[in-house]
Amino acid sequence: MSTPNNETTSADEKYRQALDYHSHGRTGKIEITPTKPCLTARDLSLAYSPGVAAPCLEIAKNPEDVYKYTAKGNLVAVLSNGTAVLGLGDIGPLAGKPVMEGKGVLFKRFADIDVFDIEINNKTVEDIVRTVRSLEPTFGGINLEDIKAPECFEVEKQLQDMDIPVFHDDQHGTAIIGGAAFVNACEITKRDIGKTTVVVSGAGAAAIATATFLLTLGVKKENVIMCDSKGVIYKGRTDGMNQYKEFFANDTKHRTLADAMKGADSFVGCSAKGLVSKDMVKSMASNPIIFAMANPDPEITPEEVAEVRSDAIMATGRSDYPNQVNNVLGFPYIFRGALDVRARKINEEMKKAAALALAALAKEEVPDDVKRAYGNEEFSFGRNYLIPKPFDKRVLTRVAPAVAEAAMKTGVARIQIDDLNAYAKSLQERLGQTGTIMRNIRSRLPGAEKPRIVFPEGTNARILKAVSILRDEGLIQPVLLGNKKTIHRKMDELGVSNLKDLEVIYPEDSPNYETYVKEFFTQRQRKGVSYSFAKDTLKRGNYFGSMMVKLGQADGMITGATQNYPECIRPIMKVIGTQSPNRSKVAGIMMLVFKSRVIFLADCTVQMNPDANDLADIALSAAQLYRNVMKQEPRVAFLSYSNFGSNRDPQAVKMAEAAKIAKSKDANLIADGEMQADVATNSDIMKNLFEFCSLDKAADVLIFPDLGSANISYKLLAQLGGATPIGPILLPLKHAINIVQRTSTVDEIVNMSHLTALISQEIKAYRVQQQK
Repeated sequence: MSTPNNETTSADEKYRQALDYHSHGRTGKIEITPTKPCLTARDLSLAYSPGVAAPCLEIAKNPEDVYKYTAKGNLVAVLSNGTAVLGLGDIGPLAGKPVMEGKGVLFKRFADIDVFDIEINNKTVEDIVRTVRSLEPTFGGINLEDIKAPECFEVEKQLQDMDIPVFHDDQHGTAIIGGAAFVNACEITKRDIGKTTVVVSGAGAAAIATATFLLTLGVKKENVIMCDSKGVIYKGRTDGMNQYKEFFANDTKHRTLADAMKGADSFVGCSAKGLVSKDMVKSMASNPIIFAMANPDPEITPEEVAEVRSDAIMATGRSDYPNQVNNVLGFPYIFRGALDVRARKINEEMKKAAALALAALAKEEVPDDVKRAYGNEEFSFGRNYLIPKPFDKRVLTRVAPAVAEAAMKTGVARIQIDDLNAYAKSLQERLGQTGTIMRNIRSRLPGAEKPRIVFPEGTNARILKAVSILRDEGLIQPVLLGNKKTIHRKMDELGVSNLKDLEVIYPEDSPNYETYVKEFFTQRQRKGVSYSFAKDTLKRGNYFGSMMVKLGQADGMITGATQNYPECIRPIMKVIGTQSPNRSKVAGIMMLVFKSRVIFLADCTVQMNPDANDLADIALSAAQLYRNVMKQEPRVAFLSYSNFGSNRDPQAVKMAEAAKIAKSKDANLIADGEMQADVATNSDIMKNLFEFCSLDKAADVLIFPDLGSANISYKLLAQLGGATPIGPILLPLKHAINIVQRTSTVDEIVNMSHLTALISQEIKAYRVQQQK
């Protein structure tokens, strides 16, 4: 008996599944490109024949659906013919391939853009143009690279009528980054950019593009003197000229670079090593701006300039000198913004928006994680810091939105982003979920009733910088412990004098000091503590701060920035204790945030060798924290080297027993074990080998058999697995107190402060519920 309706439904369902499999989620919203599995026969049938026919048919009906069902919208071609590779010249497409592959790495690392590098044998303008045009159906954008001048100008010009952006980075990358630095250099030297004279050395792709872009930024054409290998490009010169040089031919009597440099306000070099002498630098105007950007060796080195001028501002193309004009500050983010609005081209307004966004970012305070990437060097806006550093993650969230906005305003965008602030936040998610999670936590903090969080290490620079951020956000009321004069002096040194109205408490001078001493003495008098010892003890920040929290003068505490872990945990346990008399031990729980998942690990910092009962309690604390933070039910795995009784070693038996105890204490807990880590974290392995496992998906919470394995695992994953650690979070304490690591950055301290505030809120809610 036939069942045509069922067959039709089945076919429709398979069609829908195939579309879902190929969907990239790009229907006008900015989303992260998903990773699709290809592990089973079903996956293969969806990825290729017969399932792949479904998206083909949809795109045939509506070509714009190519962005929905393929990777086109996040795919860029890095294309070169190898005729102008770095400073190596025409070495051919094969020899240039490593550069193109490296460029692909940078696109992915800094902006999550996928790249195919394409090396071509074409050398004529016509052939290159024809090749690039044929690639339009495949890519969302084309990055031209290492094509020599003057052909590169004509190639890019002819390709501007394509329906996707075509951008020659050798021209515009240097121009945009150098332009951002130039704007800030003019500000520092108090120059009007419209009156600033510029000597340009070089007439290749980068030099002509940079000079042209300076005009966009406000430099007057009559104030630009361009020089090539034959000297000054002046009106009437015929030797070695082309239309691009002719544009910059000036009516001047200067004939040599040395002539042009006399009295000049600035020098912009994209030429060759050693072309500028110390005498030329001497002859320039006061506070000269010298951008010697020839690679790999500049036209003149900063050391040589320093020998004759102490007032010069310098930039080079090298990372071993300040103010490196590095194209990686431009192309990943420019393409990110262009792709996300499906721009048809990258126009001058978009380039200018990128430059001004970079210039503005350089004036902001530099985060600790950037400083750490550069050997803890201090950076602040000035002569040696004109533009941001490449490893500053904020460049993505500043430049890409600026470019996208300019594309929308100038009519080259095919889709609109209504909320640019939300878009900037979504960009952080492309490189990891930490920002998303912390925004979610911040959104759940009460706006009116700010949690009071006490910081015992009130003189520490990282603490004060974190407190400055928390104060600006307005979600937490920070309280500092320490000597007020010392703290205020430190605030002045750090440039955060606006914090001076914050509450600062010196323990001995506090009106609560004696009350705290009596409370501590009463609590510990039968454990060897005398009254005089209690008085000395409460002078210490960790004890005083813990007592503030215990007696309700603060909602939470953050410590550990300058002290080792035992120095911090002992006062907390002696003063605060655990939430329940039935659970006398605390655990340190680490959140590890990967790009596509979040895992909680425990116990990472406190209990050396917990027994089965301890492990069950650790699991319950970690599961509850997961619920509070992630707002969903966790899957809990008890880890071992054994799987479900395959080994009867006491260590493995302990984990199996712990799983049973945990489920007996919380009937709703979804947990199982003992199991190996690969089984716990890979649902396919789990279901293929152990179909009976209680977990219906990969575990979210991993419980380790001992402190050593947990601590080693979280640190390995953080260093080698690309995870961002948040924690350790101490639970189940009666109050919200947490210990940051001594190596914590300002951002990590801020994150822990938000998390501590949320936990304090949850503890209060729990107590209210218990009283009912």
